[in-house]
Amino acid sequence: MYRTAEFVSPKHPDKICDRISDKILDYCLNIDSNARVAVETMGGHGFININGEVTIDTKEELPINDLVKEVVGDNDYRIQVKLVQQSPEIGRGVDLGGAGDQGIMVGYACTDNDEYVPQEYYLARDLCRYVYDVFPSDGKTQVTIDEDNNIYAIVCSFQNATYDELHQLVWEWLEKRGVNPYSVGRYCNPAGDWEQGGFDADAGLTGRKLVVDNYGPRVPIGGGAYSGKDPSKVDRSAAYMARYIALDQLRKGSIGTLDEVTCHLSYGIGMTKPIQAVIQTRLGEFDVSEDYDLSPSEIIKFLDLKKPIYYETSEWGAYGNKFKWDEDEIE
Repeated sequence: MYRTAEFVSPKHPDKICDRISDKILDYCLNIDSNARVAVETMGGHGFININGEVTIDTKEELPINDLVKEVVGDNDYRIQVKLVQQSPEIGRGVDLGGAGDQGIMVGYACTDNDEYVPQEYYLARDLCRYVYDVFPSDGKTQVTIDEDNNIYAIVCSFQNATYDELHQLVWEWLEKRGVNPYSVGRYCNPAGDWEQGGFDADAGLTGRKLVVDNYGPRVPIGGGAYSGKDPSKVDRSAAYMARYIALDQLRKGSIGTLDEVTCHLSYGIGMTKPIQAVIQTRLGEFDVSEDYDLSPSEIIKFLDLKKPIYYETSEWGAYGNKFKWDEDEIE
């Protein structure tokens, strides 16, 4: 059985949009830790549109253009902004400590590596970082492994890198991992070398790299995007909590020795308790609703989610990157 996962660089068009949305979110939380933010970004071909809802305790106008430029530079983009206050009908449920929306969240942890993520995802991200350090531009990596976790094939496409340069980096990366490059299918810039990338080549949209933002295609996803959303949105906060639960159960081994744990949570808008809170393992399915305080307000407090930490998650992912929900013990 083969397994494949991909990763994209921070300058992929969709990731640029994620980063802009989370840059705005972090700015808002830095001013007002109780800010309600749901910001979507769409960009491409000289145009960037910022749309959504922001409720924040400040009289100052948000410096959206400056925040966008912190991500994309001083390029001559036409920036259009339409931000309004959060709907009071949504807000009333959150004000009482309930979920900011309905949703399904999936958390996962496994023993494939020291980041506790699927091996194919771990490798795709590691290779993407390795190449990005040399060519900080638009790019993608894809890694296929066999049933023994051996690397079977690699696809690597990066803007501004020639085939020879990219092939050399992939070769080096494989050798550093103790893998014979001749044993691996290597497909570098398979459509040819490319110079036009990012917003110049393609349009991007916040939340369009859901599988990359989670654990790769081996693990199901709930469907809610992360970027641009403050932690009152359980799409984000409860997904991080689900990851914590999966890791906690894997490390504790309280129900037996496990090699992977999947946690499923689900909420209704305004609800202070989840409808479903279970873990799935090789030993069966177990209810964990009484083992953790899963009210949205307590999740926010437990994981310290009112801080401006989100821009960093939008670059290289939220799992396996030493954020609080990945910690062994949380005080």
